[in-house]
Amino acid sequence: MAEAILLNGVALAADVKEAVAERAAAFTVATHRRPGLGVVLVGENPASQVYVRSKLKLARELGVHSVEHRLDAGTSQAGLLEVIAALNADGSVDGILVQLPLPPQIDPHRVIAAIDPAKDVDGFHPLNVGRIAIGLPALAPCTPLACTVLANSVHASLAGLEAVVIGRSTIVGKPLAQLLIAASATVTVAHSKTRDLPAVSRRSDLMFAAIGRPEFVRGDWIKPGATVIDVGINRVTSDGKHRIVGDVAFAEARLVAGAITPVPGGVGPMTIACLLANTVRAAYALAGLPAPAL
Repeated sequence: MAEAILLNGVALAADVKEAVAERAAAFTVATHRRPGLGVVLVGENPASQVYVRSKLKLARELGVHSVEHRLDAGTSQAGLLEVIAALNADGSVDGILVQLPLPPQIDPHRVIAAIDPAKDVDGFHPLNVGRIAIGLPALAPCTPLACTVLANSVHASLAGLEAVVIGRSTIVGKPLAQLLIAASATVTVAHSKTRDLPAVSRRSDLMFAAIGRPEFVRGDWIKPGATVIDVGINRVTSDGKHRIVGDVAFAEARLVAGAITPVPGGVGPMTIACLLANTVRAAYALAGLPAPAL
């Protein structure tokens, strides 16, 4: 059997970014202002700093105005909520992103709930989560949204396909399952306590690995010809060398799957593109303009 098709997240994200830039430019012509993204970073987490820089850089490249708030790691919850309230009231800001994780003195659930749901471009607000669950339009979480875009690059329709989501987090697994149900896939949510997880996995036409364990999913867990979307980003060290690997044993899986995402270069680039797509969608909705196709 030939090696699986490599789903190049960088190339696919470029198409999304092109559409975002076009819609952002059209929005600016219609409203005489650019779509706006407010980003809040609390503390000095190195990974968070990298993520924020990449998001702000892409925003500028796509014609999205950005407002950045960098707060000290000792910032109180009340202080952060004041910043969010100001962004909620700022008419030039259409999307609000509070970079996670937050310092231990701050309750992330309280912070997420304080964001205006119409500006919740991360898609984590309980109102957006609930709307997705009952099939109403909403801002969807960026990583699950990226996963569905990648799956649709292989399958024009997901209807009737058997999908297995390995992982039940509120950030990826649960919302991804809801998006797949909305696309009429037959969905199983599996996790570390699932009985005979390899057998459950082998049923899937679409496998989404989001369990947070390096190379956890082996090649013999995969149905021949299946599409494998690897959400994991794990840093491992072997033979004195540092590597970034996914939740799927890539070399094994590529010999069985029909299509597979690499790590890095798969879900990650698409996730950031989806964040900017959500920002432009939010801008159009807040301005009372028809929703753009992205």
